Amino acid sequence: MPIPMALGPFGFESLRFGYNGLGRDLSTRWADIQTVGGLDRLQWTGGEADTVTVDGVVFPEEFGGLASLAGVRAAALAGQVLPLVTLGGNVFGLYVIEGVSEDQSFHTASGLPRKDAFRIYLKRYTGTGFAPLSIVQALFG
Repeated sequence: MPIPMALGPFGFESLRFGYNGLGRDLSTRWADIQTVGGLDRLQWTGGEADTVTVDGVVFPEEFGGLASLAGVRAAALAGQVLPLVTLGGNVFGLYVIEGVSEDQSFHTASGLPRKDAFRIYLKRYTGTGFAPLSIVQALFG
């Protein structure tokens, strides 16, 4: 089954560990420079943040997927830096996991959720130089 998107070793598939949405926010800073006799000038002072949210759902009883979600939580707790790429060749870059939220419902008698909707909060990592080759190596190396 093709994997339309991957966050490091975690491949998002249509059923097993699927995602149904991706949001992206980019924010930059502009400073107001006061001038005499006219409108204030704007000066770009740099980027603030590039954040991505991944919304998805797993159906553990039918297709599994809880292990992948546990792996994402473990990567977040370990502070891992992971590449985010799509099957179409879009290389987003290196990201850290800032948070994972879940909404489990329709539990079995043993307490296993039949449905687990999740949201993964990512923030662009800019600690080292970014090169597409390093992302490919991180995925397959």
